[in-house]
Amino acid sequence: MAVVRDLRVLLGLRDFRRLLAVRLLSQGADGAYQVALATYVVFSPERETSATAIASAMAVLLLPYSLLGPFAGVFLDRWRRRQVLLYGNLLRSVLACGTALLLVAEVPDWLFYASALSVTAVNRFVLAGLSAALPRVVDRDRLVMANSLSPTAGTLAATAGGGLAFAVRLAGLDSDAVTVMLGAALYLSAALASLRMGRELLGPDPELLQPRLTAALAGTVRGLVEGLRHLAERRPATVVLATMTLARFCYGALTVTVLMLCRYAWSETESEGLALLGIAVALSAGGFFAAAVVTPWAVDRLGEFGWLIACMAAAALLAPGLGLPFERVPMLGAAFLLGLTTQAVKITTDTVIQATVDDAFRGRVFALYDVLFNVAFVGAAAVAALMLPPDGRSATLVVTVAVLYAIAAATTAKFRPS
Repeated sequence: MAVVRDLRVLLGLRDFRRLLAVRLLSQGADGAYQVALATYVVFSPERETSATAIASAMAVLLLPYSLLGPFAGVFLDRWRRRQVLLYGNLLRSVLACGTALLLVAEVPDWLFYASALSVTAVNRFVLAGLSAALPRVVDRDRLVMANSLSPTAGTLAATAGGGLAFAVRLAGLDSDAVTVMLGAALYLSAALASLRMGRELLGPDPELLQPRLTAALAGTVRGLVEGLRHLAERRPATVVLATMTLARFCYGALTVTVLMLCRYAWSETESEGLALLGIAVALSAGGFFAAAVVTPWAVDRLGEFGWLIACMAAAALLAPGLGLPFERVPMLGAAFLLGLTTQAVKITTDTVIQATVDDAFRGRVFALYDVLFNVAFVGAAAVAALMLPPDGRSATLVVTVAVLYAIAAATTAKFRPS
């Protein structure tokens, strides 16, 4: 099979393997850290969780960085990306240790959220750097396959890290601090793994670097304007970013719905709800893996924009068809299928941006991408907080999501490049 052959070629590339190892360790740590946060906010026995509380937590963790995110891209296009991966993961390891200490000390919530926000902010540099660096270790002909394997493998690693954290909790080690320390150890491992790559390997090219901090700060606003202008001149990248944003919004609204269903409608205890959430996350990860296998084949036959339209149209049908009963089995089936379509959109979006955006601007564009990714999720959580009842059953929300998926499909079809 062509897919298997391309996979063998990719894994035979030494630098690709090394970049992939950093991604796997880094996102595995993300999974463990995020599960610790989720269990603390949603499944702590002493807390009466609501959709509003979940939305507030997401806003605190994601929105402040999202508002500043475009400026981070200007730095990302000036700093050596290998160094971003090294120092970013080292810093996250230290900050995660601080979060664990705060959990043990039972400090006020605002201090805990401030610590978690700092880890999340650095995470955005690392993920954007990984995406921007990928074209430096593979050729254009295999970029779709690389985008299928690398981010999807990272998502699976995050799921594995989260699964390990779930296992720790369900095994009786009822301590969020333990899972946070597990994340800290994995962040440290990712930093050490990045040392296997040369300082200059991941770009940007040396002549584009501005190592002085004052020079980088002075060019921040100008660089942001240049990055936005560069993106506006590339219609394919603009269209796929719009599609991805709508898809992410829909997925975020359904994620909050499943969280509330697991916490209240489908379980009688916190441990039972946590186990159900673990199953939903695992099934969604299975959908991500399926997307990695199917997307290169589908893009080859339908084209990048044809595949985006097919995914959004399928999601528009699947969301109400499986979600409206609000029963475990159909909804968990939706977790798999919508995980597939959502990840397929991300893989395709990554590929189009990497292929159409110049390397000198890629960091800024991926930072903007990351901002849209986060703002869409936070916005979805806010909308869900307004629409969801305490048990998570809202037909209005599910139908709204289906309509948005249909709008995304129709808009992508209308504005697809000729």
